Amino acid sequence: MTILPLLRVQALVLAAALAFGCASVLNPVTGKREWSTMSVQREMALGQQAAAQVESEMGLVDDPALEAYIDQIGQRLARYSPRKDVPYHFAVADMPEPNAFALPGGWIYVSRGLLAIANSEAELANVIGHEIGHVAARHAAQRETRAASAGILTALSTAAAAVVGGGAAAQAVGQMGQVAGAGYIASYGRDQERQSDQVGQQMAAAAGWDPEAMPAFLSTLDQETLRQMGGRRNPTFLDSHPVTAERVQDTAARAHTLGTADVPPIARDRADFLRRLDGLLVGPDPAEGVFDDALFLHPGLDFAVEFPRGWKTVNQKQAVGASAPDGQAALVLQGQGATGNPAAAAQAFAQQSRLTLVDGANGRIGGFAAYRARAVANSQQGRLGLDLTWIAHPRAMFRIIGMTSEAGFARYASDFERAATSFRGLRRAERNGIVELRLRVVRARGGESLASLSKRTGNRWSIEETAVANALSRGARLVSGQPVKIAVQVPYRSR
Repeated sequence: MTILPLLRVQALVLAAALAFGCASVLNPVTGKREWSTMSVQREMALGQQAAAQVESEMGLVDDPALEAYIDQIGQRLARYSPRKDVPYHFAVADMPEPNAFALPGGWIYVSRGLLAIANSEAELANVIGHEIGHVAARHAAQRETRAASAGILTALSTAAAAVVGGGAAAQAVGQMGQVAGAGYIASYGRDQERQSDQVGQQMAAAAGWDPEAMPAFLSTLDQETLRQMGGRRNPTFLDSHPVTAERVQDTAARAHTLGTADVPPIARDRADFLRRLDGLLVGPDPAEGVFDDALFLHPGLDFAVEFPRGWKTVNQKQAVGASAPDGQAALVLQGQGATGNPAAAAQAFAQQSRLTLVDGANGRIGGFAAYRARAVANSQQGRLGLDLTWIAHPRAMFRIIGMTSEAGFARYASDFERAATSFRGLRRAERNGIVELRLRVVRARGGESLASLSKRTGNRWSIEETAVANALSRGARLVSGQPVKIAVQVPYRSR
């Protein structure tokens, strides 16, 4: 065996890096050079594409005053960012869950669910600063580069094992490489989280916000009650930014070492901060449709459809659906462009999906022109039986697909048909019965408990949720005039 000279090894590494589009770049946070497969131009292009996807699939909160406030905080922080080669964009994502995230190229979001539990401008500034930290330290680029490197190492390890130990050893090493690679890119690593905490707190302090608000807000986030607030349909801050006792301790210790600049906050005090959140939608948005047991009501698009009772339902911006209790069948409803001829829409979908429709027939469902058919499709799980319906609603062409195994189709055929033919327009009484929750700021009476305040004000949050949202203990006694966030139920009005 010949040991390669060091210079030759370095040359081979450089050649491999160039083959995968790598380049040596300066990390603005560490001040060190590192290999990267992502140029600044590509990072910004990917971020812009992802931002467009966030807006179309998740949506943004349409509140110009709130949007301007968040942008004002973000831009003030960005002036102190170690990274100056990307523009920073700030927006409020239409998510009921508490979340904040950064996309490559400087696109940063906080969710309305996170705003609902923030209790000071300093807390919000530290969270936004943390997300700027991920962008400044090029963490997205690091994750992509490590994923590519993991692939290279997996291939090299597999080849080496094949030479040394044969096929079985090669397979084992390959599997180890895949696990290692997945670990790198599953979420932000601990070192990246620590680094973003540090950068975020430093920026917050330099911009005039108390860095001690970071550990305070992390403690609020690390509570089980948050997992129920907003109906945890989407990922939360805790999924990609796990809060640990060590992280709270580290940020608290760092805060004591940072001097806060003598710059006044944007909101004068906590009351002024909460005033800017007053009226914020909390929980699911009825404009995207609501479930009343198995009945799905969509006031924005003016339709209703009833899924089989007992099935697990899910409502997302692009589709609504249900799955059978045993997981062996599913129903999905989604739009298919503008309204028109349902038979033509069926043929277009069949051609695009390479399906052969059988038993196709025109008809009417809920007073709308419709077309129903069946088909068989191949999948990785085997052949699927499909029940397909197109309905020409005035707002859009809707498509309902029932799917199960080809062998089990007869068992679910009646469920598919009942659901598809239940589609109809929304009734006035149903529309008038739809409600939503809005954040309101109320003033406490001296010595009042959260329970008595909730009863007096019609608060729809539980005592635990109210305590978390206001960073209070469950048994807290309130001071006269103390501002408290609650959630009130109001009739839904089309927006």
